[in-house]
Amino acid sequence: MAITSLPSADGQELNIFIEGRFDFGAHQEFRNAYERINFTPKRYVIDLQGTTYIDSSALGMLLLLRDHAGGEHAQIRLIHCNPDVRKILSISNFEQLFHIT
Repeated sequence: MAITSLPSADGQELNIFIEGRFDFGAHQEFRNAYERINFTPKRYVIDLQGTTYIDSSALGMLLLLRDHAGGEHAQIRLIHCNPDVRKILSISNFEQLFHIT
């Protein structure tokens, strides 16, 4: 598992890339990816292309990010979801909370 974050050139967006299993073991690394930055992004993009597994604790971590980013006003996109990850997000009704592509 590896989590990296990269700001956009204009500092308006933070891209977070998750590789491997996204589970409880990623909790601190995921929080660090968006809390330990020196700017306040307006938008967040979570790239799940390399994510092989997601569990309920990862769903909770996404909800914590949403709260951190402004709750219902947060602009967070979950992109490049494989079919298994997409199914878990769908079953959990995350389409109501995040823009998923």
